[in-house]
Amino acid sequence: MATQTDTVATDVSWHSGVLSGLAGAAAMTALMLAMGATPVIAGAIPGLYGLTPPANPLAGIVVHLSHGAVLGVGLAAIASATDLTETKQLVGVGAVYGLATWVVLAALLMPVWLSTVGFPNAPPFPNFAPPSLLWHVTYGVVAGISLGSVDL
Repeated sequence: MATQTDTVATDVSWHSGVLSGLAGAAAMTALMLAMGATPVIAGAIPGLYGLTPPANPLAGIVVHLSHGAVLGVGLAAIASATDLTETKQLVGVGAVYGLATWVVLAALLMPVWLSTVGFPNAPPFPNFAPPSLLWHVTYGVVAGISLGSVDL
C-alpha cells in the first residue's frame, strides 16, 4: 500500500510530465506553423483520427497538444526512473527522446497509420523528413527544460 508521500511524489511527476509535454508540443507546433507546416497541423495530424478532410487546424492543434502531453508523461517517467534531476540532464534526455519520437512515431508509424485510415496525401514510408527532426528535437528540449523547472 502506498503512503501519502509516495502518492504525492507520483502525482507531481505525472503532472509535471503533462505540463512539460504541453510546453514542448506548444513550442513544436509554433515552430511548425512558422516554417509553413500548416498542412501537417491542419491535415495529417487530425487525419490520424479521421478528423480530415477538410483541413481542420483547430483539431490538429488539439490532437498535437494531446500527443505532447501523453509523451511528456513518458519523458517524466524516464527522468524519474533514471534519477535525472538537473536541467542539463533533462535537456539532453529530452533531445534524445525527441529524436526517438521522430524516428518511431513521425517517420515510421505516422505514414503507415495515415495510409491505413485512408488519408489522402499520406507521406511515404519511411518519412525521415529533416524539418520534422528539428520539430521533434525542439519538443524534447523544451519539454526537458520545462521538466527541469519543477520537482520530480
